Amino acid sequence: MKTNRGAVTAELRTLVTEGSHLPEFVVATIAIFFWSIAGFLLPAVASTRSSNSLKIYFVDVEGGQATLVVSPLGESILIDTGWAGDRDAERIQAAARSAGVTRINYVLITHYHSDHVGGVPDLLGRMPVDVFVDHGPNAEDSDQTRAQYATYEKAIEHAKRIRMEPNQGLPLKDMKLEVLAAAGQHIPEPLPGVGEANPYCASESEPQADSSENAQSIGVLVTYGKFQFLDLGDLTKKKELELLCPNNFIGTVDLYLTTHHGAAADNPKALVWALHPRVTIMNNGAHKGGSPEAWQIVHDSPGLSGFWQLHYAGDTDRQHNVSEDFIANLEEKADGHYLKVVALPNGTFTVSNSRNGVSRTYTR
Repeated sequence: MKTNRGAVTAELRTLVTEGSHLPEFVVATIAIFFWSIAGFLLPAVASTRSSNSLKIYFVDVEGGQATLVVSPLGESILIDTGWAGDRDAERIQAAARSAGVTRINYVLITHYHSDHVGGVPDLLGRMPVDVFVDHGPNAEDSDQTRAQYATYEKAIEHAKRIRMEPNQGLPLKDMKLEVLAAAGQHIPEPLPGVGEANPYCASESEPQADSSENAQSIGVLVTYGKFQFLDLGDLTKKKELELLCPNNFIGTVDLYLTTHHGAAADNPKALVWALHPRVTIMNNGAHKGGSPEAWQIVHDSPGLSGFWQLHYAGDTDRQHNVSEDFIANLEEKADGHYLKVVALPNGTFTVSNSRNGVSRTYTR
């Protein structure tokens, strides 16, 4: 796979002293040099074992997010770290151990709310991390979020850190990660081969602006062969619709992680139905996310073959929860069961439930 130009540019930020003013042609010359040796810029992968499957672990962090992606060559990306404390760090470490990973190559923080970034100090106490990836400074006018961001910066003060922007990616060898949204911005044009008018936009009401960190979320598309997985973090409706209306800039995906834990407003029909996911995973908690409105939109989306939840949603009825076989955690105080996806480059993938061993395979 060719190294992503935007990813190398992001890496260069860490190599150029802050405040320096290099001419653009000098930066370009340096970039060309690094593209030619991009393999040397990659952190050492945690495992040399090679297989032909991409693995994704949706770790139960009780209504936050921690999603571990491991490539066939052992390159690892952890998207968010859950809450502060030992519980979530232990669960992430257990998933990593199951995947044969002893260090995380990239920790990607979608935004600075405590259910996504709070676990960074605890994770660093258990596992080494090569690079932290985020959208840049905190943008939310909130004492709690400012404090959370300060804690994050303190925890990673001696670590390598890069800021990602739309249209950038990471220098990965056998999978591709593209940033679709970050810091309130999104890709300016459709991904290759897509961009058709979205027929579901007309029915959407005008969304409200959101000044919180949710709207700053990094949203990524992970591609492995013909398999595509979409994670938009906690993007809220206005930012989601900017990616999908009036034209669909993303296209269709195989696996969709509900935005904002399955919150009502932030999984609109114009998003979910246009993405046409084959399988959706809702990373809700027992009393967080998992709204009946969002659940119904996903359930009714055209072509959906599978719907899984990290938790039984306790604030709604049984009719707005999937069958218990497809829920990782049934009780409010659960044991941290996870959902695992194993994807092949031909687009076939299997979802399994660590609680009961139930699995389903989805083919094209």
